[in-house]
Amino acid sequence: MKSFPIRLQQDGTIAVPKLIQDKLNLHEGDWLNLLEIEDVIILTSKQPKVPQLTEQITAIREEEKISLEELLEGLENERKIIYKEKYE
Repeated sequence: MKSFPIRLQQDGTIAVPKLIQDKLNLHEGDWLNLLEIEDVIILTSKQPKVPQLTEQITAIREEEKISLEELLEGLENERKIIYKEKYE
Protein backbone atom coordinates (compact mmCIF):
# COMPACT_ATOMS: atom_id res chain seq x y z
CA MET A 1 0.00 0.00 0.00
CA LYS A 2 1.35 3.42 -0.93
CA SER A 3 0.55 6.67 0.82
CA PHE A 4 0.56 10.10 -0.82
CA PRO A 5 0.32 13.25 1.28
CA ILE A 6 -2.28 15.67 -0.04
CA ARG A 7 -2.93 19.19 1.24
CA LEU A 8 -6.46 20.52 1.46
CA GLN A 9 -6.54 23.98 -0.12
CA GLN A 10 -8.42 26.96 1.31
CA ASP A 11 -11.27 26.49 -1.18
CA GLY A 12 -11.57 22.79 -0.26
CA THR A 13 -9.84 21.42 -3.33
CA ILE A 14 -7.12 18.78 -3.35
CA ALA A 15 -4.61 17.85 -6.04
CA VAL A 16 -4.20 14.21 -7.04
CA PRO A 17 -0.47 13.50 -7.51
CA LYS A 18 0.61 13.30 -11.17
CA LEU A 19 1.91 9.75 -10.68
CA ILE A 20 -1.60 8.61 -9.66
CA GLN A 21 -3.26 10.60 -12.44
CA ASP A 22 -1.06 8.87 -15.01
CA LYS A 23 -1.46 5.41 -13.49
CA LEU A 24 -5.27 5.66 -13.35
CA ASN A 25 -5.58 7.60 -16.62
CA LEU A 26 -7.28 10.52 -14.87
CA HIS A 27 -7.91 13.79 -16.68
CA GLU A 28 -9.17 17.24 -15.75
CA GLY A 29 -12.92 17.09 -15.25
CA ASP A 30 -13.03 13.38 -14.35
CA TRP A 31 -15.23 12.53 -11.39
CA LEU A 32 -13.80 10.81 -8.32
CA ASN A 33 -15.65 9.26 -5.38
CA LEU A 34 -14.81 10.09 -1.78
CA LEU A 35 -15.89 7.46 0.73
CA GLU A 36 -16.08 8.17 4.44
CA ILE A 37 -15.96 5.20 6.80
CA GLU A 38 -15.78 6.59 10.32
CA ASP A 39 -12.44 8.45 10.49
CA VAL A 40 -11.10 7.03 7.23
CA ILE A 41 -11.43 8.70 3.83
CA ILE A 42 -10.98 6.67 0.65
CA LEU A 43 -10.70 8.35 -2.74
CA THR A 44 -11.52 6.16 -5.73
CA SER A 45 -11.57 6.77 -9.46
CA LYS A 46 -14.21 4.17 -10.19
CA GLN A 47 -17.93 4.28 -9.54
CA PRO A 48 -18.34 1.34 -7.19
CA LYS A 49 -21.55 0.56 -5.43
CA VAL A 50 -20.33 2.99 -2.80
CA PRO A 51 -23.40 3.65 -0.67
CA GLN A 52 -24.44 0.00 -0.51
CA LEU A 53 -20.92 -1.27 0.20
CA THR A 54 -20.27 1.33 2.89
CA GLU A 55 -23.52 0.49 4.61
CA GLN A 56 -22.85 -3.25 4.38
CA ILE A 57 -19.29 -2.92 5.72
CA THR A 58 -20.49 -0.77 8.61
CA ALA A 59 -23.36 -3.14 9.44
CA ILE A 60 -21.14 -6.24 9.39
CA ARG A 61 -18.43 -4.49 11.40
CA GLU A 62 -20.92 -3.38 14.06
CA GLU A 63 -22.64 -6.78 14.15
CA GLU A 64 -19.31 -8.58 14.58
CA LYS A 65 -18.03 -5.90 16.99
CA ILE A 66 -14.94 -5.28 14.88
CA SER A 67 -13.18 -1.97 15.43
CA LEU A 68 -12.06 0.14 12.52
CA GLU A 69 -8.44 -0.53 13.49
CA GLU A 70 -9.04 -4.30 13.39
CA LEU A 71 -10.71 -3.99 9.99
CA LEU A 72 -7.81 -2.00 8.56
CA GLU A 73 -5.28 -4.43 10.04
CA GLY A 74 -7.16 -7.31 8.44
CA LEU A 75 -7.12 -5.53 5.08
CA GLU A 76 -3.36 -5.05 5.32
CA ASN A 77 -2.90 -8.75 6.10
CA GLU A 78 -5.06 -9.70 3.10
CA ARG A 79 -3.02 -7.43 0.83
CA LYS A 80 0.17 -9.16 1.95
CA ILE A 81 -1.31 -12.60 1.25
CA ILE A 82 -2.52 -11.54 -2.22
CA TYR A 83 0.86 -9.96 -3.00
CA LYS A 84 2.69 -13.17 -2.03
CA GLU A 85 0.37 -15.30 -4.13
CA LYS A 86 0.73 -13.03 -7.14
CA TYR A 87 4.39 -12.01 -7.05
CA GLU A 88 6.34 -14.57 -5.04
